Amino acid sequence: MDLRIFTEPQQGATYDDLLRVARCAEDAGYDAFFRSDHLLAMGDSSGLPGPTDAWVTLGALARETTTIRLGTLMTAATFRLPGLLGVAVAQVDQMSGGRVELGLGTGWYEAEHRAYGIPFPSLADRFGILTEQLEVLTGAWQTPVGRGYSFDGEHYTFAESPGLPKPVQDPRPPIIVGGSGRRRTPALAARYADEIDVPFAGVDEVAAQLDRVDDACRELGRDPGTLRRSTAQVLCAGGDDASVRRRAAAIGREPDELRARGLAGTAAEIVDKIGRFAEVGVERVYLQMLDLSDLDHLEFVAGHVAPAL
Repeated sequence: MDLRIFTEPQQGATYDDLLRVARCAEDAGYDAFFRSDHLLAMGDSSGLPGPTDAWVTLGALARETTTIRLGTLMTAATFRLPGLLGVAVAQVDQMSGGRVELGLGTGWYEAEHRAYGIPFPSLADRFGILTEQLEVLTGAWQTPVGRGYSFDGEHYTFAESPGLPKPVQDPRPPIIVGGSGRRRTPALAARYADEIDVPFAGVDEVAAQLDRVDDACRELGRDPGTLRRSTAQVLCAGGDDASVRRRAAAIGREPDELRARGLAGTAAEIVDKIGRFAEVGVERVYLQMLDLSDLDHLEFVAGHVAPAL
């Protein structure tokens, strides 16, 4: 079971805050440091001092870390043209020595699109955009050097693109598709992804979505075992109930709610719940860390949860 740290810096974090968390996660032995790709704070947070760009952040972290993998949950397909996104991801992969992973989704937060002047098409169009971006990214990266990549779609047209730069990872960085959509999400994951992530869902919901993904793989003739399975869960761990209550209060949540809809409680409670996710096929957990100042939280999980897994 891989444990990865997942941050939400749009809620209020500087690059230096993210660097401290990434270095702490690397030193503590976590598999990866991931961040969201959002521009606007959610809920009651002011978001100060303001958003940081996901791929600028990961490029910088690529040079200031050495072993931990780096990625996004999820980059919004609405945010960037696929040609420019391909250049950015491949460059960060080179800068990190081949440690990058790309989570790519439709984009869902309409308010941030309005706030930053980004078009927000219908859900059907966003799925069309996402599908074409996945096709373009995988196709261009895997086109041999010296050959051109062409694509003529509803949303994008590429004419003899060199598909450069190439990422370090061969044939390309791992791609993560996520969500709980019953039809289009499993189909996209089966066709394009290396990993399916089912975020912020209970064990039974995760199991049902993974069954749908297995069916989609079989329809395409793909071995379902070639697709890694993961879930993202909010983290609220502590050595005793008082510590759990304190950490829940720090992020404006209730311990009982987090126990039901996240990974909360003592080390033993969290190990037990991760075990239930493992029983339905989950191989990787993204631990959503909302209080980026609480580095002891990361170290507690690394010292008391990870060894039991």
